[in-house]
Amino acid sequence: MRYLVYCRKSTDEKTKQVLSIESQIEELKQFAKREGLEVVDYIVESKTAKVPGRQEFNKIIDLIEDEKIDGIIAWHPDRLARNSIDGGRIIYLLDTGKLKDLKFPTLQFDNSPQGKFMLSIAFGQSKYYVDNLSENVKRGNRHKLRLGIWPNKTPLGYRNDKNIKTIKVNKKESGH
Repeated sequence: MRYLVYCRKSTDEKTKQVLSIESQIEELKQFAKREGLEVVDYIVESKTAKVPGRQEFNKIIDLIEDEKIDGIIAWHPDRLARNSIDGGRIIYLLDTGKLKDLKFPTLQFDNSPQGKFMLSIAFGQSKYYVDNLSENVKRGNRHKLRLGIWPNKTPLGYRNDKNIKTIKVNKKESGH
């Protein structure tokens, strides 16, 4: 079988999650070697999987549909999908036999009714995590605002005062 390795981090900011992709690649190389899997390519993406439309992920789907690869190796199902459409696409490709296998060093998967059911649960948990995270961040920001704390990046003309955890006017930048 021909496998493609897919590594993803959630942000395209170069300074965030810097080691995430590197560590995934290294771990998956070792995993593929240990399992004797034929890796034909490595695809890396720096984009959230919260919403459909990832360019590299869509290329993988095309390769599967064109029967150029048989399986995907990823760190965890949440690297593949954190939304219902992409997760559904993976399950459907397994249903139709175009995608023959998925491999994860973090959990076992077999292409059976039970395996696909468990995979759909993993995708559902991933979606729940990202949806819940968004709600928790919003709640935290509302609470900060009620306390008079600026919840985001310091606006132009202000600076952070770490001692009292608030912002103050930056006289140089604000012109005051």
